[in-house]
Amino acid sequence: DHSAKSTLYRILERIFILALDGCLLHIIKEQLNNDAIGARIEKITMPYKDMIIFHLSATGFKCRLLISCEPGAPRIHTTVKKYENPPVPPMMCMLLRKKMVGGRLRGVRQAGIDRVLFLDFDCKNEMSDDVVITVVVEIMGRLSNIAVLQDGKIIDCIRRVDPQEGKRFMLPGAVYELPLCQDKLNILTCDMSEITEQLKNGTDITVDKALSKIIDGTSPIIFREIAHKAGVSGLYVSQLTPDMIAALSHQLKKFKSAVLNHGTPTVIIDDTGVPKDFTFIDIAQYGSGYKNVIYSSVGEMLDEFFTERDNAAHMHRLSADLLKLLTNAYERTERKINARKQELQNTRDREKLRIYGELIKANLHFISPGDSFVDAVNYYDPECGTVRIPLDVSLSPQGNAQKYFKEYKKASTAAGMLEELIRKAQEDLVYIDSVYDSLTRATTASELDSIRDELCDTGYAKRTQKSNRKHQKGTPIKYISTDGFVIFAGKNNRMNDELTLKTAAKNDYWLHTKNIPGSHIIIVCNEQTPPNSTLEQAAIIAAVNSKAASSSSVPVECTKARYVKKPSGAKPGMVIYTNNQTFYVNPDREVEKSLKKD
Repeated sequence: DHSAKSTLYRILERIFILALDGCLLHIIKEQLNNDAIGARIEKITMPYKDMIIFHLSATGFKCRLLISCEPGAPRIHTTVKKYENPPVPPMMCMLLRKKMVGGRLRGVRQAGIDRVLFLDFDCKNEMSDDVVITVVVEIMGRLSNIAVLQDGKIIDCIRRVDPQEGKRFMLPGAVYELPLCQDKLNILTCDMSEITEQLKNGTDITVDKALSKIIDGTSPIIFREIAHKAGVSGLYVSQLTPDMIAALSHQLKKFKSAVLNHGTPTVIIDDTGVPKDFTFIDIAQYGSGYKNVIYSSVGEMLDEFFTERDNAAHMHRLSADLLKLLTNAYERTERKINARKQELQNTRDREKLRIYGELIKANLHFISPGDSFVDAVNYYDPECGTVRIPLDVSLSPQGNAQKYFKEYKKASTAAGMLEELIRKAQEDLVYIDSVYDSLTRATTASELDSIRDELCDTGYAKRTQKSNRKHQKGTPIKYISTDGFVIFAGKNNRMNDELTLKTAAKNDYWLHTKNIPGSHIIIVCNEQTPPNSTLEQAAIIAAVNSKAASSSSVPVECTKARYVKKPSGAKPGMVIYTNNQTFYVNPDREVEKSLKKD
């Protein structure tokens, strides 16, 4: 759910900030200088307010260079992922397009081994004069920034820093100043003896922490790995022997060689498949509970590591208002159901009211005006016991009988109405749950807009200027089974209705998780009968695209589309069906991913 994802992102954020260190930036710099020098800027986009993508092109070379200063995931790398752009580009994007489109990458520089890169571009100004515009990428955790310079002065930057804050001036027109450097050694230029000498003079702390105080531009995971491979993990500096220092020096040389030779891009994942760290050397410190996944380039590694998290975090921000609306609607509906159930419970004894009325009528001759009760034989009791019936002294005996009959009729009518209201409210809960499921699986802003429009149409949200805009009609997710059958999955309730009631042919197969919110799945049969393998794969797709994606042995209903109907007045996505059979499958994301066609 959303809260669990948010917790995971906060945990991963602390890893990301430290893992993308100066040494990894050095490798990225070298690869860009080898591959992208002279590449022309074809296009500039800004999917998010803190992310810029330069579309570079040269003879035999094309790439998208992603630069992000998001506090939780600052980085720079090439990407093959597609990002949805906003309808109106940000002001920063329009400025970059005006000044830099058509420019060519001259070179990439780094401030020592610090986490600051300079990308120099040969561009033309408004007078067609040659100018050099520099994009500065500062990877500094929550202080990360992207600045655009010309002649050493800031044209603009993503995060403007006011002089009153007592920090570096980061405002248009200000002279750019580098962040303060730490007095540490650059492992690429210093001698190993300098490191070991300073290590001997270190305070009584563990070896990995001592190295972090001596060497610049390297993340803690690297220092821990060097200590681990040197056999000094967990030892204090004072415990080191000459042989241990020699082993440490050897591992430092191997690390330096890995940096200079572009290393081995590696992501460390745990036994559940969750990424723990990324780096550019082989990692052994985590033991057998983790495994290393090797990538062909740093760009591919970072692209795979960050993209899904970026999109999920961005969607979480965009959908916050919808999530709050659905949560409030769900809680409000639950309160209504509980209150009406209590009212219904109060009508359970309504039959007693009718009996009291009948017994009063049968005992009219025993009741005198002004009596407050009557003791009557209960002919409806098998034992014919006596029952005391309260009376209203202001009414006649006949009036008391009519009063009980009226109360009985009122309770009977209320019971029928309450049962119907409870049934409808429970249907509302199912519908809200289905919208919430669609919301958690939405991957683009247009999908969120479609959900917002649906909530406006069903009365759960008010129309605003944003919801009145026309949005692109989405398309269902397309899969192809191993037997060659095309399978479609709806992304939200509206798309489910379109897919099931309009797109699907009568003999196409329809699948949906049983009593669990999820996508409608259609197998396009073209008058053929799909084999069991295709039905099983479609059932797995249905389970993955449902609220039960993290469960096991998920029941999935299957029938032909001709047997699926939409009741009159039913909410979007709500259908009834007959002639169905049930499959039980385990949601397998790898199978679902292998069948998906972009």
